[in-house]
Amino acid sequence: METGSRWLAALWILFFAVLSPCVGSSSPQQIDPLMYEEQLLWVSGAQGEVNTYRIPLITFTSKGSLLAFTEARKGSASDLGAKFIALRRSTDKGATWSPTSFIVDDGLKPDGLNLGSVLVDDEVGSVILVYAICFHEYQCKPSSTMMVESLDDGLSWSSPKNLSVQLGVKAFAPGPGFGIQKRFNPAKGRLVVCGHGTLAGDGVFCILSDDHGRTWTHGGELKSIPYNQQKKALDFNPDECQPIELTDGTIVINVRNQNNYHCHCRIVVRSLDGGLTLPIDHLYFDTVLVDPAVAAGALQKDGVLYFTNPSNNQHRVNLTLRWSLSNGHSWVKEAMQIWAGPSGYSCMTSLDSGSAEDQKFIYVIYEKGHKDYDETVSFVKIHLYGGR
Repeated sequence: METGSRWLAALWILFFAVLSPCVGSSSPQQIDPLMYEEQLLWVSGAQGEVNTYRIPLITFTSKGSLLAFTEARKGSASDLGAKFIALRRSTDKGATWSPTSFIVDDGLKPDGLNLGSVLVDDEVGSVILVYAICFHEYQCKPSSTMMVESLDDGLSWSSPKNLSVQLGVKAFAPGPGFGIQKRFNPAKGRLVVCGHGTLAGDGVFCILSDDHGRTWTHGGELKSIPYNQQKKALDFNPDECQPIELTDGTIVINVRNQNNYHCHCRIVVRSLDGGLTLPIDHLYFDTVLVDPAVAAGALQKDGVLYFTNPSNNQHRVNLTLRWSLSNGHSWVKEAMQIWAGPSGYSCMTSLDSGSAEDQKFIYVIYEKGHKDYDETVSFVKIHLYGGR
């Protein structure tokens, strides 16, 4: 009898050993996204000192707090004019949020700040926000690349630091979206922020730091054609961009195709050397990602590449989530509509804690409206396997 009990116990141990890898885990092939919850974080409409909220960014900190940023445009909805950088913070993965705080105030500048890229340095636990000021050089110049930093999980922020002392005064608008810290070689640990230039001197440009943001240098660039000249319709004019890193260390940058060169779709460029160069050899046009020329979101999570944009070739409507199981070389035919109506810029993040629960979710922040896309900034928590 004792021998039989031991045999039965051994059988159960073997059964659970075989089963356990499947318990609580999900395969990328099972992705079937479902909107888990949605909240409006900011509502435009001349409230207090703010007229319009635009250009949303979102990230998790090293400690697991969720930070949402946006431009708080003081006088109008225009890209020009004075602004704040607004912040809301969540310590429960977006269930509740702090009141809005203004972490940067550019005063009354006629050509104020422009967001911007947020990045997290996991090696030191800092959060860095890079933005431009006087980017359009409207009644103020020269343009400057600025940085603020938090060392206490987003609770307080440093005074603005002018990076143009190191980088020069070439007009550079980071993002909008997030910067990356390289997790894989080459250049593991490097901070990479990519953005664009003025409409004449446009293109994708990256800045790099190998000392946790203390000093910055210029990295790869992909210039528009003709460069530093007025553009015409259908000229090659790469613009706002979002970099991500693949597990082989490649940086993939998804780029706004400002003048619809070749197609009403996205430009994709890759760097194989940690952001030092953006060779034309690795550039292609992703015709599946139909786009009205807008800043879009991209995110790499657990071997899956996610992408959000207003999926329409003319208008900023129909914010859609797509995903790729092949690093963007192809896209799963199914897609998830987040919002059918007016929708603009978007940004994504996820919490890579290693837990089975955090594997299930991604988080999207985007511009949402009923008549115009800049009416609100909305936050969406998406369950990647919720439809099953």
